Amino acid sequence: MHILLIEDDLDLGRALQAALRIDGHSSEWLRRVADAPPRLDDTAQDAVLLDQTLPDGNGHELLTRWRRQGSTVPVIVITARSALSERLAGFDGGADDYVVKPFEIPELLARLRSVLRRCAQQASDLWQLGDLSIEPRRRCVRLNDQELTLSPREYQLLLELARERGGVVAKRALAQRMEPLGEALDFGALEVHLANLRRKIGPERIGTMRGVGYWLNCT
Repeated sequence: MHILLIEDDLDLGRALQAALRIDGHSSEWLRRVADAPPRLDDTAQDAVLLDQTLPDGNGHELLTRWRRQGSTVPVIVITARSALSERLAGFDGGADDYVVKPFEIPELLARLRSVLRRCAQQASDLWQLGDLSIEPRRRCVRLNDQELTLSPREYQLLLELARERGGVVAKRALAQRMEPLGEALDFGALEVHLANLRRKIGPERIGTMRGVGYWLNCT
């Protein structure tokens, strides 16, 4: 999954990017409000780690603007302010969770996994989708309790479809999620990976809405 990190501290930013990579996430690191996207694209990132105090502005104001625009991307606010009033204002402004500095990076990663799990409507780190199960932390997929061998692309596709719980994912959005830091994956390559994934999990488990996108049959 792709994480947008907005944090001005160089040492903390480097440490968080390294930890995210080890935890299986790609990330983009920005350091100023001016560098942040004016709008959050739900297809461009899966979550945001947002420092409250930035050199050229306030993270809360950025978050409030995103929420007013209708963005539902989960946001975890990183702050040095521990006052209850500050945290309550942040939650009311659209924060999904708070982490107070100084913090342990494993705790932040656990909170991030929790937020992502809630967005995928899963109750635990074991995502159950009918007789298909996914353990994102271990990058493990099982079908009828038999572990499957998926390529990184096939796993990424499955995870993106699973996050939508049966909802249709637009083809263009899915192609962009495969390459969050660059140009969207070529549609031809996307179709090849989808065909390989269908062969491994069963063709009936991935539906196609012609001209629109794909969905995962979770029953």
